[in-house]
Amino acid sequence: MSASSVRSGSAFPVDRGRRRAAPDGPRVPMPRPALARTALLVAGVGLGVTSALTFTAETAGQFAAPGGPVTFAGNLTGMIGTYLALMMVLLVSRIPAIERVLGQDGLLRWHRRLAPWPISLLVAHAVFITVGYAQAARAGLWHEAGILLTRFPDVLIATIGLGIMCLIGVISIRAIRSRLSRETWWMVHLYMYLALALSFMHVIVLGPSFVGHPLTRLVWSLAWAGTAGLVLVYRFGLPVVRSLRHRLVVVEVRPEGPGVVSVICSGRDLDKLPVAGGQFMMWRFLSRGRWWQAHPFSLSALPRPPYVRLTVKAVGGYSASLSGLRPGTPVMVEGPYGAFTRHAQVWPRAVLVAAGIGVTALRSLLEDLPRKSSPIVLLRASRREDLVLGEEVADLVRNRRGQLHVLVGRREQASIDERALRQLVPDLHRRDVFVCGPEGFVASIVDLVKSLGVADEAIHHEAFAL
Repeated sequence: MSASSVRSGSAFPVDRGRRRAAPDGPRVPMPRPALARTALLVAGVGLGVTSALTFTAETAGQFAAPGGPVTFAGNLTGMIGTYLALMMVLLVSRIPAIERVLGQDGLLRWHRRLAPWPISLLVAHAVFITVGYAQAARAGLWHEAGILLTRFPDVLIATIGLGIMCLIGVISIRAIRSRLSRETWWMVHLYMYLALALSFMHVIVLGPSFVGHPLTRLVWSLAWAGTAGLVLVYRFGLPVVRSLRHRLVVVEVRPEGPGVVSVICSGRDLDKLPVAGGQFMMWRFLSRGRWWQAHPFSLSALPRPPYVRLTVKAVGGYSASLSGLRPGTPVMVEGPYGAFTRHAQVWPRAVLVAAGIGVTALRSLLEDLPRKSSPIVLLRASRREDLVLGEEVADLVRNRRGQLHVLVGRREQASIDERALRQLVPDLHRRDVFVCGPEGFVASIVDLVKSLGVADEAIHHEAFAL
């Protein structure tokens, strides 16, 4: 096998096989599915309460008045749409207890599935309210819209917020999103927080379910404050505290293969960093042109105090620029994140499959597996020089009494298909399957193992958007 070796004089003391003993590392919090199910139940109850409050705030006289039914429809769609918008934000606020169960991929999938609903409902709310008020005033639709926008400043501000949400929704269409850089995508999505903030005053001041209903106003104020608090704590506060505690700085940038470098950082108290093999972190390198963006990169090895390592492939302008990082560059981190860990295992043994730079998450996950766990590891690459970290993976597999299979060449020559998988992993049905690599590769392997009867709960994957 042709693979990059670890230089004996390198700064990072890579463990070539020994699993980190429990006393030497931090206590990694275990996923608690029951807690995630409880959170889902609470969210469902909250949706029910939201709907019930809207119904109880409506009187028979209001409903029977001109425009009453349409106005009520506007109130209901507005309340439910706002509630779902808050849920959408919470899904990506990186609450650790939820993230450890679903992982970032799972949370983003739910976020994308939910996203069209609040936007659609809030647009319907604006239309219904305008029509209902026009019917009540016996005025034209456009005339009533002009009155709402010019005589009620809170409505104008809320309309701007809704416009921002709609813009984000349009940009989220896959055909458009794929053409944007990650930095642009991130900046645009920050405006969702602004949009929700702009709509807050209009709902509290003008919403029929709030006017004259102090309890409803209190409950929703707490919901908004709670959502904002969780976002501030987990998206901003915790990363700042963790970065100040560990004080990471770059000490070495090491070539590993064509277009691939390892960035080795040193820091304080890294033995207290609660990271499991297979997880990733958001890395913000505080140097010119990089300080304002954070990017997700997997740890390519478990921390070895005072060092931690990530390995990056140059697939864009930002990742390519990391080869020019200078020693001494300060680093801020968020995380660790991800449910692609041994804690997700259903069976005692596993098969680990990786292609390309997906080997980084696989390598740290492999290091975290127990001795004598007998893993089967499949590495896929188009060229032998693309098998980065290959020697480290081989040492770890050997030390865990596993098997390593390297498939090199064009897809038609060295593909992982049904025949190959049955031959290389004869006990596939009694193993967890961990897959990591480019999105297309991951999707194909997941579909394949599902077709071979592997249960969904035994399939774990981490897709790298290249």
